Amino acid sequence: MKKWGLLPLILIVSTALCGCQHETSDASVSSPMRETTTNEVHIVDLQDRYAKVLESASADFIGHHPIDEGFMTWYTNTYGVEALDALMESSDYKNPEEWYRACGNSIHVLWYQYCKATGLQFYEFGNIYEPTTASSDAITFTFTGDVNLAEGVATRNFMDRQKNGLVDCFSPDLLKLMQEADVFVVNNEFAFTNRGTALSGKAFTFRADPKLVTQIAAIGTDVVTLGNNHVWDYGEIGMKDTLSTFRDIEMPYIGAGENLDEAEKIIYYVAGGRKIALVDATQIERTYDYTKEATDSRAGVLKCLHPDKYCSVISRAKKNADFVIAVVHWGTEGNAMYGQDQVNLANAFISSGADIIIGGHPHCLQGIEFVGDVPIYYSLGNYWFSSTSNMPTAYDTGLAQVTVHSDGKTDLRFVPCRFEFGVTSLVTDNNDSRAIYDYVESISNTIRISDDGAVTHK
Repeated sequence: MKKWGLLPLILIVSTALCGCQHETSDASVSSPMRETTTNEVHIVDLQDRYAKVLESASADFIGHHPIDEGFMTWYTNTYGVEALDALMESSDYKNPEEWYRACGNSIHVLWYQYCKATGLQFYEFGNIYEPTTASSDAITFTFTGDVNLAEGVATRNFMDRQKNGLVDCFSPDLLKLMQEADVFVVNNEFAFTNRGTALSGKAFTFRADPKLVTQIAAIGTDVVTLGNNHVWDYGEIGMKDTLSTFRDIEMPYIGAGENLDEAEKIIYYVAGGRKIALVDATQIERTYDYTKEATDSRAGVLKCLHPDKYCSVISRAKKNADFVIAVVHWGTEGNAMYGQDQVNLANAFISSGADIIIGGHPHCLQGIEFVGDVPIYYSLGNYWFSSTSNMPTAYDTGLAQVTVHSDGKTDLRFVPCRFEFGVTSLVTDNNDSRAIYDYVESISNTIRISDDGAVTHK
């Protein structure tokens, strides 16, 4: 894919490779003596310093990473005694921010680096990515609403007539934004399959030839969300074809899988010394059961109508990351006002550790709200989507952008767009963009959107 890579291997001395306590000579570990007051702890050598840190570093504080003297040895060898001294200046080892301040990496990133360098604890390494970012000290996630390449619908018919396919279905400035995004996340609202049978009784069923997955890649997509109510439209065989189609081009997906374990998969991104988790699930359907939930033995989606499973995934992500973005397919189609069911689910996700929530499914824009410090984009609506052979009436849409800075702060934006006659365009006219911002503010209670799209709490 366009920007993925793994952290470089870190060369360390053999004492770190063992990951256990060890004996060393005084010459190899002693540090200069310094004058102390009666109230100051006089630390003579590195082992004493390690012990001082480890006696206070509780499992809860370190995200359940079992750091020990081996980890501390690796830390010192990798970042230098100066970083150890910087850590110890505050004596507040339980504060994760002190680790970031000391060496420029959070405890979650440090543990990942340590395990990768030593060969220990190979947990979910295949789900951790390091995208090339526009800024060295920040990473921006850009999310779309619903996208549909299904055969027989108006958007697909329009795409098939374009010289360059899907890339011609976006204005050049919007396409550039998508392709250059740090992490571009697309809701894939259909199945990639030529097999299976459309579900009996379901009003709308969507599928596309798997070879068209190159069209999804061509617009800059880095990861797709599959926790929705159309990925199962052609049954389990169609679902499995969709999964294998994305695996064939090595594109990550979340929210669905060959079994429950895969459907609960968490994707992590490392940038600016921070580790960010991305998870996905669907509330839909609420009254039907066309789209099947993944089980230990059946492919399917991760469901959250009853949120316990998804909340457990969010909690697990929070223990291994500095920041958790929860994507969810929920709400009522065609209703611009988010419902109490969405509010209740959002509160459950937040209690489990979600730092931001990105919603979809209603096929129209819904409000953006804050619950405490946690922002919720209730619905991004349709991004490039139709459900019949008739071209939809023009509609407003947009992208949600979440920027996580190295200092742990976040910025939010709403990027105004408009779909018309088969093309989604970036809205650049100030009056037109302001009209979209005003509309979103009018159906929200707790946010303001500035003229440049920045979303802030009132």
